[in-house]
Amino acid sequence: MSVLDLARPELLALAGYSSARLEASQGRIFLNANEAPESPVVGADCHRYPDPQPESLRQALATLYGVDADQCLVGRGSDEAIDLLTRVFCRAGQDAIVISPPTFGMYAVCARVQNAEVVEIPLDTTNGFAYPLEAVMARIMDPSASPVRLVYVCTPNNPTGNEVPFEWIERLCLVSVGRCLVVVDEAYGEFSGTASATSLLSRHEHVVVLRTLSKAHGLAGERIGVCLAAPTVIGLLRKIMAPYPLPASAVALALQVLAPAALAATSARIAAANAERSRLAGLLRECPLVREVLPSAANFLAVRFTDPNRVYQHLLSRGIVLRQLQKYPGLADALRISIGTPAEHDELFTALKALAGTRQEAA
Repeated sequence: MSVLDLARPELLALAGYSSARLEASQGRIFLNANEAPESPVVGADCHRYPDPQPESLRQALATLYGVDADQCLVGRGSDEAIDLLTRVFCRAGQDAIVISPPTFGMYAVCARVQNAEVVEIPLDTTNGFAYPLEAVMARIMDPSASPVRLVYVCTPNNPTGNEVPFEWIERLCLVSVGRCLVVVDEAYGEFSGTASATSLLSRHEHVVVLRTLSKAHGLAGERIGVCLAAPTVIGLLRKIMAPYPLPASAVALALQVLAPAALAATSARIAAANAERSRLAGLLRECPLVREVLPSAANFLAVRFTDPNRVYQHLLSRGIVLRQLQKYPGLADALRISIGTPAEHDELFTALKALAGTRQEAA
């Protein structure tokens, strides 16, 4: 069975939009795209539409992730890939996705926009937020329930920071053949020591891996997301993708951070961030306001507080912004802290000590 058999059948015959830029590969005088004939900015070619899938960027990303260029799709963050996957593989009102909360919220948002069912099989909150592998596999194979088309595995998981063992993902891939796609979101993969699911792409046509340049590579403002999948899947996604997803300026910056010297600097920053993550976790464990610091393989820590709302508001009053996690199952007492600079962490800890001292005086 081909992965194409899982897609919405009406999209298989869809031609998709024919980009004017694709027509212009051999051009010298461009009179085909209704562009301005001259750039309003000296030295910039901003009057021309960008390449929909820049070959130089795809090649650089393919080298980075150890895949072929035709297995790469670049778009506006991982969010765009999630949206495209949902629209291609989920029939409205018929198909389902499986997510394991607490996890990244866009999986469910895109499914609900498409009117696909969202099946929630929570992480095991009694066992370090372990991935519910057996329950997920049972739901995939349940013939009496709505067909599952996408299963999302976020590792390291956002917002808990824990990892899903590579062997578990392999098992999930085996039982899902011919049933659904396994989408492994590795947005925080650079901070982890676990093997990437990209090694599964050569063996499983129904595996998709999401990566991004927003986190470890520092390009959150440029919105460069990467979808790694079989060429057949990439081709389907491109059919319904917006014609020009990435501005030329964002592509230029992406190529800069993917140059060898820049990648070496990124590796050094990742090592520093992981070391600082350990230092911050140690500081937080000394704070009487902290109940628990959850283990993390990402560039953040999920932290349980005795009074998370008071901590959040106190820090906000000092200009320190954390992420509230109360809406997530099993995290009603938690806040998420991104890994910043040592100086920022010292200021954070000083603010927490001040609040702890105030509470002790009041008691």
